Amino acid sequence: MNKRNLLAVAISASMLLMYSCGGGNNEKPVTDETPNPQPAATTEAPAADASAAKGVGKFKTVELTHPLDEKMVKAGQSIYDVKCSSCHKTTDEKLVGPGWKGVTDRRAPEWIMNFVTNTDEMLDKDAEAKALMEVCMVRMPNQNLKDDEARSVLEFMRKNDGKN
Repeated sequence: MNKRNLLAVAISASMLLMYSCGGGNNEKPVTDETPNPQPAATTEAPAADASAAKGVGKFKTVELTHPLDEKMVKAGQSIYDVKCSSCHKTTDEKLVGPGWKGVTDRRAPEWIMNFVTNTDEMLDKDAEAKALMEVCMVRMPNQNLKDDEARSVLEFMRKNDGKN
């Protein structure tokens, strides 16, 4: 393949990736608006509901810092810049994936940690993750984040949402 054809293929692939989950700037931004599942007023056990809100993975509890750990925030922003920013904005605007603004209000910390460290299983088994994939029509790639990296990204998300 000559350089001209290779360039055309690369540009086409980039455009397809950029616009695969929406269109131009005239559309209303799509955001991750699905709230955390709330316990139903049925005979279901509260533990099952709480477990569903935490997603699929090893994180059952996540200890949050108060105030925010600025070292983790800085590390999380660096990870975001390298691994996340090409698909996610820190606003409520959708790029390829949903914008991050308000994500820590909509999702439990455990769900976020499980999603970023156990992406494939979450997309296969978690109802909320499946719903997001239906909106974006693109499967989030596993970024292979270590637990401490994922926790730093969570802390960056919390700062982005105005938590202190």
